[in-house]
Amino acid sequence: MEKLASVELNDDLRDHTRDLPPPATAQHQQQPRARAKLSATAIIPVWIVLSSGVIIYNNYIYNTLHFKYPVFLVTWHLTFAAIGTRVLQRTTHLLDGAKDIPVSKDMFFRSILPIGLLFSGSLILSNTAYLYLSVAYIQMLKAFTPVAILLITWIFRLSEPSRELLLIVLMISSGVALASKGERWFSLIGFLIQAGGVGFEATRLVLIQTLLHGLKMDPLVSLHLYAPVCALINLCVIPFTEGLEPFSVVWGMPHITPFLLITNALLAFLLNIAAVYLVGVGSGLVLTLAGVFKDVLLVTGSVVIWGGEVSLMQAGGYSIALCGLVIFKLSGEKKK
Repeated sequence: MEKLASVELNDDLRDHTRDLPPPATAQHQQQPRARAKLSATAIIPVWIVLSSGVIIYNNYIYNTLHFKYPVFLVTWHLTFAAIGTRVLQRTTHLLDGAKDIPVSKDMFFRSILPIGLLFSGSLILSNTAYLYLSVAYIQMLKAFTPVAILLITWIFRLSEPSRELLLIVLMISSGVALASKGERWFSLIGFLIQAGGVGFEATRLVLIQTLLHGLKMDPLVSLHLYAPVCALINLCVIPFTEGLEPFSVVWGMPHITPFLLITNALLAFLLNIAAVYLVGVGSGLVLTLAGVFKDVLLVTGSVVIWGGEVSLMQAGGYSIALCGLVIFKLSGEKKK
């Protein structure tokens, strides 16, 4: 569920694909008067802690408690989020923006459902990758997402490549390739699963730009719309992937308690609330740098907490990829 609060990639896509319609982000939405304003110095550390906490908590469940059912866990997160957003809609002003989004039958089948399918695929694959790859290496592979976005927009002629962007693509790709080459516990299956998750996520972000143009949705409103759809999609997937086994394990495994499942889902839900405030407190560059800092902390934390290993080649490759990400964002800022 950490993907639900990826707030900076939509802006990056818009900056480098000028022919696309305006994105559906909260940065163009008038904030409700009841929403308190928080400074960047207050909300960014909260977002970093929550974002890192979700990843660490999920990895703990998958690999320390040996609960190998990512589809079930993602479905539980989405169900919790679907209920939680509706409670917030009735008790707070955080979801007032949902009233401005008319969801017709045509919009559902042409926009909400296809994006929801991609969202489910992205969440399932990215969570399944934790069964095969280290937290550090997964964070390194996620750096390839902007490249995937650019490649998709170029293939479908939504934007035109430039020399600058081609150099950025080469820089990020080379960095990720070096990080992969230096991965001691490389798993081809895990790599392909995470690559599929990146592909689904990049395609989802491109579709948001093209299908939901003109709509103003912050991360919480988006979650309000997509969580029920994705939860139902995942429920249809579970019988073919994990069957009834995760349900029996939840009831029979002493370490998988209701408290653990509720706190895990609550942490992911709080992350999306934090993202609502995050998108309005700083520039796209500030958010990008905050994301880079969070990823570096996660890579470092995975080594300290789980005793993982990061080779010198991996560190160098990841540094190159992160520099490419920052240059990518800076080039977009210049075009504004």
